[in-house]
Amino acid sequence: MVVKTAEIRLYAPWVHSLKEKRMEVKSLLAKVKNRFNVSAIEAGEQDTHQTIVLGLACAANTLLLAESELQAAVAFIEQNTEAQVTDVLFETR
Repeated sequence: MVVKTAEIRLYAPWVHSLKEKRMEVKSLLAKVKNRFNVSAIEAGEQDTHQTIVLGLACAANTLLLAESELQAAVAFIEQNTEAQVTDVLFETR
């Protein structure tokens, strides 16, 4: 079994309150969890209005399967938010 993780940092310049940020994060996380076989959380910067950090994890039988699922989830996030993706970090555990 292989576990692959991804940390995605996004910048949302239009967000001016934690409530606006929470709405964006909850929407993204729900879409990703429903569409892909990954676990997804808000992984950091929870008190910063315009910075969003999402953590994704995928457990699979092969590294290739885990990588493809996470790559697809990251691409989906990039396409389904107005926030700018500033950094993506992948790790294999």
